[in-house]
Amino acid sequence: MNFAKFALKASAAALAVSLSAVSVPALADAHVEAGTTDTAATEFPMTPEGAAEFIASVEAQFADFSKTYAHVSWLQATNINHDSNTLASEYGAELTLMSVGFATEAAKYAEVVGLNPEVERKLGMLRYGIGLPAPARDGAAEELSQIATDLGAQYGQGRGTLNGAEINGSDIEAEMGNLERTPEELAEMWASWHDNVGAPMREDYTRMVTIANEGAGELGFDDLGTMWRSGYDMSPEEFAAETERMWQEVRPLYVALHTYVRRKLNEHHGDDVQPATGPIRADLLGNMWAQEWGNIYPLVAPEGAGDIGYDLTDLIQERDLDAIEMTRIGEQFFSSLGFEPLPGTFWERSQFVKPADREVVCHASAWNVDNIDDLRIKMCIKPNADDFITIHHELGHNYYQRAYNMQDFLHLTGANDGFHEAIGDTIALSITPEYLVQIGMLTPEQVPDADKDIGLLLRQAMDKVAFLPFGLLIDRYRWSLFDGSVAPEDYNTAWTDIRTEYQGIVPPVERPDGAFDPGAKYHVPGNVSYTRYFLARLLQFQFYKAACDQAGWEGPLHRCSFYGSEEVGQNLNAMLELGASVPWPDALEAFTGERQMNGTAMVEYFAPLMAWLEEQNEGQEAGW
Repeated sequence: MNFAKFALKASAAALAVSLSAVSVPALADAHVEAGTTDTAATEFPMTPEGAAEFIASVEAQFADFSKTYAHVSWLQATNINHDSNTLASEYGAELTLMSVGFATEAAKYAEVVGLNPEVERKLGMLRYGIGLPAPARDGAAEELSQIATDLGAQYGQGRGTLNGAEINGSDIEAEMGNLERTPEELAEMWASWHDNVGAPMREDYTRMVTIANEGAGELGFDDLGTMWRSGYDMSPEEFAAETERMWQEVRPLYVALHTYVRRKLNEHHGDDVQPATGPIRADLLGNMWAQEWGNIYPLVAPEGAGDIGYDLTDLIQERDLDAIEMTRIGEQFFSSLGFEPLPGTFWERSQFVKPADREVVCHASAWNVDNIDDLRIKMCIKPNADDFITIHHELGHNYYQRAYNMQDFLHLTGANDGFHEAIGDTIALSITPEYLVQIGMLTPEQVPDADKDIGLLLRQAMDKVAFLPFGLLIDRYRWSLFDGSVAPEDYNTAWTDIRTEYQGIVPPVERPDGAFDPGAKYHVPGNVSYTRYFLARLLQFQFYKAACDQAGWEGPLHRCSFYGSEEVGQNLNAMLELGASVPWPDALEAFTGERQMNGTAMVEYFAPLMAWLEEQNEGQEAGW
């Protein structure tokens, strides 16, 4: 999923320096930024006019560099080898030097009195938009780039084991959701992936934190976490408080879901595998990171309402849809809203399936290589519901990228990074039974009755609600590393602790002293800020409710499909084409009429499920 911090994003193994501009490669993936080796520092006077000229020069240099860097990043992500890694590292180092140089100069121009408000805003983007800043000392940018490249490549080449046999990352993810696997097999896959992929990264990751913190300090920030939290049109402290506020709005829903799922797992596996109280064992939830639980829905489905009448994976496989056909269906949704078709080059240049002859980064991502319309997705698509939904997510990035492609270079990104992740998910929420009838994948007779709604909502909640604490905790964990409150020797203990605190899950096996379990999650070695996904999970419901209201939907919110509504398409495009040219509250208001991100639309969507869960959990010990 995914996922773009400002505009230039690089892919997994490139540098994940997410500068606030340069909309190049991977949007759902490891997003990176751009720069230029020669910072026009002293060429322009320290006046309002000089600051404007400086910004114009920076944007021109970024635009030029970003195209070549995008091609290098794409090459490295779709063909991991010594040469592509070398190129990615070299260009990543150049990008870091550019980004830090520009950020340093931007900090100076920001002190000029009488700045044009737009120039002042762009100076801020340059200063806090670097996802992984290197200090100015000789060799630091090169070392940081090399570490970032190595970490990404290690992840892309990662392997686990199943019954002692080696298994790659894409396949092991799928097998974690295989309900025929025993608890012993699940524990083996979980432990082997975390041991083989995460643990070897620990030393490099620790070094990377040290260097990036030094770079953040030179740009005037307390640490890298403070820098990451500065890009949301409010203070870092206010943003941290806002995300906690939003979490508390939806936390009761998560706790109710956790309590119900734990009981069902206890009934299925027994006390020895999953106790009836306390945290849930991480490997039992159908996902390597326990971030989404939909794969185990059959184990927890409610009696009577559990069978929702169809299975999307079965529908895909019955029709023998291949990766291209699945993607065409995703494109069709956007076309129904009035958006132009994807360019022909999209179908020629995208990676839809995993090549048989080389190593690639399978983690899904969306790219606009030339910042105009060289749109692409990079996936290893399998014929299942998860990838069908992910396709819609990635295409959401692509249509957003194209909508704002006429903006200034520093505005070639989403209103905030949560916006970019939310657009495709908003479309995916509209993959309702009614929509499947509209596109011919279900017959009207197969549409489940209202008495199946609890099953439909529970299936959605197993992914949407279950994800919320995970979406929040990854960055909260990294903030604690960046500010030094967690020492390197405690990295893994702190990871286990925060996952227990927020998610209520625990590892299936004892973790060794040298473990670095967070490294086994793509976005950590990829240096992708993760709060965007938490924001996106809430924003998508705000966007969805607004779209349903605009489409004139009458009925339960969770049944709404706005497929075919050109009015929604026009209103949505009005927000998308703004890019980052206005503060995010203005963009949010343009489509939803609201100026605050919140969880109220999600709570409304799942209100019938919440009432049902409270009945089911009566007499159970809530929480962990």
